[in-house]
Amino acid sequence: MTAERLNLDAASPDGSPGDTVLEVCSLNVSFPSDDGLVRAVRGVGYTLRRGEVLGIVGESGSGKSVASLAVMGLLPPTAQVSGSVRFDGRELLGAKDSELSRIRGRRIAMIFQDPMTSLNPVYSVGHQIAEAVRAHHDVSRAAAMDRAVELLRTVRIPNPQDRVHAYPHQMSGGMRQRVVIAIAMANDPDVIIADEPTTALDVTVQAQIMEALETAQNQTGAAMVLITHDLGVIAGQADRVMVMYAGKLVEVGSAEDVFYAPRMPYTLGLLGSLPRLDRPSERLTPISGAPPSVVNMPPGCPFTPRCPLVVAVCEETEPALEPTTSSEHLAACHRSAELVGVSADEVFRTEVADTEALAEFVRESGGGK
Repeated sequence: MTAERLNLDAASPDGSPGDTVLEVCSLNVSFPSDDGLVRAVRGVGYTLRRGEVLGIVGESGSGKSVASLAVMGLLPPTAQVSGSVRFDGRELLGAKDSELSRIRGRRIAMIFQDPMTSLNPVYSVGHQIAEAVRAHHDVSRAAAMDRAVELLRTVRIPNPQDRVHAYPHQMSGGMRQRVVIAIAMANDPDVIIADEPTTALDVTVQAQIMEALETAQNQTGAAMVLITHDLGVIAGQADRVMVMYAGKLVEVGSAEDVFYAPRMPYTLGLLGSLPRLDRPSERLTPISGAPPSVVNMPPGCPFTPRCPLVVAVCEETEPALEPTTSSEHLAACHRSAELVGVSADEVFRTEVADTEALAEFVRESGGGK
C-alpha cells in the first residue's frame, strides 16, 4: 500500500529543495553533576535544507548525540537547555510534550544507535512498524500491516511478507537496523536524524545500512542529519559536514571543503585516522591523547593538549568559528590560514612550535600552493 493511499503526506508542507526545514541557533546543553556543570553542547548552530544530508562528526563525547536529542526534546528533565530550535518555522524548545509527540515520528524521525534498544522484544517487527503508522494516522490494522510489508521490502529485507511476523531476536543486527529505518520511514517525515546507525556493524553491513538510509531519504524526500564518529561513513553521502569537539563546532563546510581542504588540526587528525582503500600501504596518523572533560573547562582552545601547532594565544583564547576561503567554510583555529595544503601526516608527525616554523615547513613540503 502506497503512502498516497494512506494519506501520509497530508501534513507535509510544499517547498523547494533549498528551503530551510530545521534551524538551530546558539544551542547550549548542560547537565549538573557532583563535579560541576557538564557543558555538553556549547553554542551549536546550523540550518538544514529540504533534501539535504548534513553530516555531524566527532569523537565520542563531543556532543553530537546530545545536540540531536535536544532537537527531538528527548533530554532528561535535569538537562539545562537554551537557544533556539525551529522546525518549519515552529519553535520546539519549550514546547509541550503533547505538541512534540505530534511531530516526533511524524515530521521528524530518529534512528538510534542500537536497534535492540529501539525495538520491543515482545512484539513482532511488523506490529511495531504498523504501530508507528497508526500512531499518527487513522488507518486499519490491515492497511498498516500492508504498509509494514511494503517498508520491509523497501529496505531490502528478504521475504518481507514472512519477516513481518518475526521478532527482533530472530534477526541479525543489520536487519534489525533496517527495521528501525523502516519505522523512521513509516510516516514520510520531513527530517530523519540517524545517530551512529552503523556502529558495531562490519564494513559490508555498514554499506548495506548506508544504502538503506539513502533509499529512505529518496523515498520520503526528507532532509537527513547523519551523526557518526567515522568520516568514512559520510564520505559520498553528506552535502555538508560539521565537525564537533568538546561540545562545540570546530569546522563547518561542504563535504568537498572538509575532506579536501580542512582548516582545523582536529579535522586533519580525523582524516589522517581514516583508512584509505586507494592507499593500502599508507600508515594512519592517529591523534594522541583524549578529548577533554567538559566540566570546568580551562580557558583557551580545548584541542590545545593534543595539537602540535599550539602557540601562546591557543592557551589563552578559544578561537571563534570564522570563515576561511569562503563564507560557507568555517573553522575555529587561530592558525587555520596556515593549514592550506598541509596534510595530517605533516602536522601530527612533525613538531611545529611557531608560525615561522610552520610556514617554513609548508614551503619545504610544497604545501600551500
